[in-house]
Amino acid sequence: MGAQRKPAGAGSTFVLVLALVGTLTAGCQQASGRTGAAAGSIASPSPTSAGYGLVFLGRGDCASRGRDVHEVSCTSEKSVARVTARYGGRSTAGPACPADTDFVLHISDSRRSADEDGDGEVGQGYACMRNLEPPHPGDPGGGGGPHTVVGDCVYGASKGQVKETACDGSGARAPEFRVASAVEGRAQCPPSTALYVRLDGNEPVGCARRV
Repeated sequence: MGAQRKPAGAGSTFVLVLALVGTLTAGCQQASGRTGAAAGSIASPSPTSAGYGLVFLGRGDCASRGRDVHEVSCTSEKSVARVTARYGGRSTAGPACPADTDFVLHISDSRRSADEDGDGEVGQGYACMRNLEPPHPGDPGGGGGPHTVVGDCVYGASKGQVKETACDGSGARAPEFRVASAVEGRAQCPPSTALYVRLDGNEPVGCARRV
């Protein structure tokens, strides 16, 4: 059995910080132990536009991707991802996105008059996104997504920390371990376990084998 590390769960989170006043811009952030994705800018559609509700990127809505990301009709050729869940507040304090989420959009209002901590951003919620077509990095072994799940592969990024990578070797880093099962505590992992990976949910310990 390998050294008993306490690695953070790893997955790639597509984070766009939106400004809902005038032109909307976005920036890329990286959570600890996760690989960030490219960022772009988003323009909010008018609530009265046909096909759009009062909530920007509400559940079931679709978005484009690229340098400029917009909410678009799901039948549009520009549509590439659908909102599978939408929550208010900050993702660190709110409900977790579904396990098959490919990336997460963090939406915030830049009006300083409503700013509580002086950072110029007021959290307005987050949208859990699923690509309309493959690839799906949020799937087991896909090499990304906001969650590490059973079937995912990871590599050692630094002491006590791992990052997710594609199990088929198509990622920038080759996989070193694969999460074979999820349990409530380390004692429940099988003897073949080489690494313990922290997961989300009721079974927070991932039993990983060397690949």
